[in-house]
Parts: sequence; structure tokens; C-alpha cells
Amino acid sequence: EVQLVESGGGLVQAGGSLRLACEASGFSFDDVAIAWFRQAPGKDNEGVSCIASSDGKTWYTDSVRGRFTISKDNSKNTVYLQMDSLKPEDTAVYSCAAAGPNTYNGGCHVAPYAAWGQGTQVTVSS
Repeated sequence: EVQLVESGGGLVQAGGSLRLACEASGFSFDDVAIAWFRQAPGKDNEGVSCIASSDGKTWYTDSVRGRFTISKDNSKNTVYLQMDSLKPEDTAVYSCAAAGPNTYNGGCHVAPYAAWGQGTQVTVSS
């Protein structure tokens, strides 16, 4: 069974940091793309960052570039999202998703993400 489980969300003050983790199981971690999305109340789901497990290439949306860092630990089938200098506008439910082999050759930011986790709440107070 394909499963993605997020952890690490919580409440933090503006300027603070959180590290999210996405642990994957039920599929090979050797050739997938893993992405983080977020959805704030009343807003569309937004791609935040992604990483290709095969070559480590990454992508960030403009609003988080320079503040967030995505990384992976293939030995643990886990992708992390280090979030620094958090802002109130980063408040959202953050979910991770996976795209399978040969689906992200054009870049992990355009891959079709088919498997999703349940999400973790991140709240940044001002």
C-alpha cells in the first residue's frame, strides 16, 4: 500500500522555523518526485517545493525561495522541508505528494502527483 505520512507541523511565531517530514512507504524511493503543497483557508492548493529522488534536482515557488529548503534521505524514504523565516502568510495545511518513475522528466514542478498524504497544519502567528 502506497502511503505518505507528514509530521512536524505546529504553531510558531513569525520569524521562526519548522521542519516538516514526509515518510513514504509502499513504493521504491529510487525514482520518484516528492512535492510539498499547501492550502490555506479559502485558497487553492499551491505547489511549494519538490525534489527528484533520482538526481536531487529541486524546485521552489517564488514566495518561499531562499527561506525553505527541501531535502531527502533515501535510506529513510523521507523528504524534509526546512522552513525558516516563517511568515503569517505561510499558514496552511501542508501535504506531501509523490509522482512515479518517468513522470517528472520535464521537472518535478510539472509532474502528475497521484499519491498524497493527509497533511499537517502549520500556523504562523504575527
